[in-house]
Amino acid sequence: MSSESMKSEKRTVATSTTVPVHPHTDHHHPDLSELRHADDELLAHLGYKSEFRREFSLIETIAFAFSIMGVIASVSSTFSFPLESGGHVGMVFGWLIPSIFVMTVALSMAELASSMPTSAGLYYFSAKLAPPRYSALASWITGWANITGQVTLVCSIDFTCAQMITSALAVGSDGAIVLGAGPTYGILLAILFVHAMVCSAATNVLARLNLFYVIYEAVGTSVAAIVALLVCSGDSKVSTKDAFTKFENNTGWANSGWAFLLAFTAPMWTLTGYDSAAHIAEETAGAARAAPIAILVGVGATASLGWILFIAASFATTSVSDLLSTTLPLPMAQLFLNVLGKHGMLAIWSFIIVVQFVTGAAQGVDASRVVFAFARDNALPGSRWWKKMNGYTQTPVNAVWLVMVLAGICGLLGFSETALSSLAGASVIGLYTSYVTPIFLRITSGRNRLVPGPFTLGKWYLPVGTIACAWVAFIIVLLLFPPESNPTADTMNYAVIIIMAVFIFASVSWIVSARKWFTGPVSTVESATSTYDEKQQ
Repeated sequence: MSSESMKSEKRTVATSTTVPVHPHTDHHHPDLSELRHADDELLAHLGYKSEFRREFSLIETIAFAFSIMGVIASVSSTFSFPLESGGHVGMVFGWLIPSIFVMTVALSMAELASSMPTSAGLYYFSAKLAPPRYSALASWITGWANITGQVTLVCSIDFTCAQMITSALAVGSDGAIVLGAGPTYGILLAILFVHAMVCSAATNVLARLNLFYVIYEAVGTSVAAIVALLVCSGDSKVSTKDAFTKFENNTGWANSGWAFLLAFTAPMWTLTGYDSAAHIAEETAGAARAAPIAILVGVGATASLGWILFIAASFATTSVSDLLSTTLPLPMAQLFLNVLGKHGMLAIWSFIIVVQFVTGAAQGVDASRVVFAFARDNALPGSRWWKKMNGYTQTPVNAVWLVMVLAGICGLLGFSETALSSLAGASVIGLYTSYVTPIFLRITSGRNRLVPGPFTLGKWYLPVGTIACAWVAFIIVLLLFPPESNPTADTMNYAVIIIMAVFIFASVSWIVSARKWFTGPVSTVESATSTYDEKQQ
């Protein structure tokens, strides 16, 4: 036997339990039908039958993960956090530091997604990596945490989109139209309704939409915003020293170090949703390779572009206090108005609104897939409704509408002064709890259970996973704190209410009922035994 044949045989054996590799898939132009067949075989091996059309290519999967993070719109939405918590230092280093640590979470998640490419995603990972005795409980915790984060993220994205629209109306009317909390909530409901329609569409429509969005809107608008802030601010830019080192504490906390940490809310909220690449794995061709690439490229590109954008904003910000005292809902709108004037601001702001709108739609798709997957395993009240697939579009339409209704209820927080910090905190805590649970299990009970996929961290999984777990534990505690030391009912952080409400409901449900019948991921393929189940036997 030739050395080349031995290498080929070795490769086939090594990946036979993870990604069935057909010879054509090694070429630059693999046969798509064979690739999809291999994906379906792997999915069946994991315990699920294929129910989606695999319409997402590698580039479209990357576009989907990137679109959920929507860098220019996310930065515009969360600009108030670094302004209050450090000023220029908060903008530059309040973004950079968390981005570095988030990459450890992304690396660990990419390894898991490559090994187990299924829409069940995180809670499937937890179930397979936990000790058999605690498999169902690990899955239950991860699933509920993820759904909490997914729904509140949909709400927070669409809520800031509504704020962007009200900001545009205020600027366009020269202050004649100033909409309060009630009309803003009405706009939020309208956006959620449109997103429900969009997210119910066929998968191929969603894939093309996100590809167009990334190329023409997200990247183009982000670059245009960076250039506009740097060029149009002219000689009024602050010095390089001030842009990188000037610190201002505009929070209600006396300790400046603690105040600076609160700036981390902006990048942590922005760098969420990249698990979407795992959740659409059943709609992706070559998912075991595409999903990890999409996670890493999406996080890396968003973190890099966001940092450059914040640096540009830091140079263009001549007075932090003036931006914080604006009557517009979002301080970034005021910055663009100061630098570009009314017409210039409205021009670029209209593109940012489109970016945020599509970001919300992408997140709605992601959230609905999580609800569908959890319901498929009978873990939600009314699961038989939420796991139904529409016969025409082959999408979980019922799950889509459930997500939008729940997001609309969460939107009632818009009547609070701390609406964004509460929604952002709840989404980050929920999502990152679900992110870190399987990672923690990977570095503890699951050390010898993971069947490596095409992307693996090798021996580095342990230090990378340990850093990721420590970082998330720190962030969860941080984001439960209010924006000031003596909060009132209007200024408290309601994230703790949302998180505790779900925690109590999920805990009581588990103790009273679910522990008796919930077994974790339910196979939809007859006589399916995954490699993970074999390892536990």
